[in-house]
Amino acid sequence: MLIETERTPNPQTLKFLPGREVMAGEGVDFASPESAERSPLARALFALGDVERVYFGQDFVSVTKAPGSADWSTLKTDVLGVIMDHFASGAPLLAGDAAEEETHDDPADADIVAQIRDLLDTRVRPAVANDGGDIVYRGFQKGIVYLHMRGSCAGCPSSTATLKGGIENLLRHYVPEVTEVRAV
Repeated sequence: MLIETERTPNPQTLKFLPGREVMAGEGVDFASPESAERSPLARALFALGDVERVYFGQDFVSVTKAPGSADWSTLKTDVLGVIMDHFASGAPLLAGDAAEEETHDDPADADIVAQIRDLLDTRVRPAVANDGGDIVYRGFQKGIVYLHMRGSCAGCPSSTATLKGGIENLLRHYVPEVTEVRAV
């Protein structure tokens, strides 16, 4: 199995592409070893010790190393080994069902929310996935869109610029009811 790697805008995160589907549907973010209990692969990556965050996208795994930990030239080999061993074993990516995070939208805003979700799914998420992350819709209230940043986007030095300069401008242009975008 050949696993390609790509840098991301977050220097602490590398994107690993195993050349196969990793996660069907919406990705899963593990921000700590405790949150990784339901994933054998995420647990094994955290067990390396220098891993701070793991994200499963549709066709990639992004891994964020802890500040002050080994540099990527050392850690990359260990991460590649864990990912390769996992997929070779045939073990499931996740055990049990994931609880979906709820959104709290006013039913009167259904058309606006549909426009926002469509723009996020067709224009924003594919671009962000190229950088090893994901942005997930979490709500729309009083003109404010709430988004959750995952994978390499979480903690990325350029995430605020992406959120405000890119996503907020795009949404405000196409959906005049949007006045602001905030990360949650």
